[in-house]
Amino acid sequence: MIRASDVSFTYGDKKINPPAVKNITIAFEPGQFYGIIGPNGCGKSTLLDLLCGHSEPDQGMVSYNGRALSAWGKKELARNIALVPQSVFLNFPYTAREVVTMGRYPHLPRFAAPATEDMEIVDSVLANCRAENLAGRYMTELSGGEKQRVVFARSLAQNTPVLLLDEPCANLDVRYALLLMDIAAERVRSDNRSVVAVMHDINLAARYCDHLVFMNHGMIRASGPTARVLDRDVLHEIFGVDAKLSMESAIGARQVVFLR
Repeated sequence: MIRASDVSFTYGDKKINPPAVKNITIAFEPGQFYGIIGPNGCGKSTLLDLLCGHSEPDQGMVSYNGRALSAWGKKELARNIALVPQSVFLNFPYTAREVVTMGRYPHLPRFAAPATEDMEIVDSVLANCRAENLAGRYMTELSGGEKQRVVFARSLAQNTPVLLLDEPCANLDVRYALLLMDIAAERVRSDNRSVVAVMHDINLAARYCDHLVFMNHGMIRASGPTARVLDRDVLHEIFGVDAKLSMESAIGARQVVFLR
């Protein structure tokens, strides 16, 4: 389990800037797919940075399996929590296969090269993400969506119990958005992993997520099973927009139409 306990964090001067996240307490259980939803600047990505240890809270504690993240070694933590960031910036000409191979480094002894088993994992996740045709190409030559698939494949190669996704479908067309979400959902169902995804597409979140967490102004405003918390009152409170919800039998999930 990964847990945030009364966590707050502020960028820069705390006397001037408001908290990016404030007094957040939440636990993310194994075997569950969580979606974090909210308007721009509400603290979603900051919360993910805190959950993976990229940032340290000013107040409170983030823990994994009952142990503060600050007590974990970096390599040890990387074997347990993987992050797919919101944006990918690589100005060095690594090939896509080299980038995906980086996901195996936390599992290797110091100074050891990837073994045959590691490379088999790399090739497998590239194939799963339909990115084997990108393997030999340089990251600097790829489109935004192609880079996103490669970085997603790197996180799968990392083979962690917890997978954090920051807008994983932002640069993807519908085909690949559904593919990557299917892969993430399968990891939850078959391997009892935790997936926590920041998402803007509410209908995609409703289709895949077991639980939704609605944030605004750095705080959690609603949280719980998708069937319970996804309603017009919550959507109006968070986004200030009226909505109509209906069950879509083709996918077995509620879907949202926003109204003027």
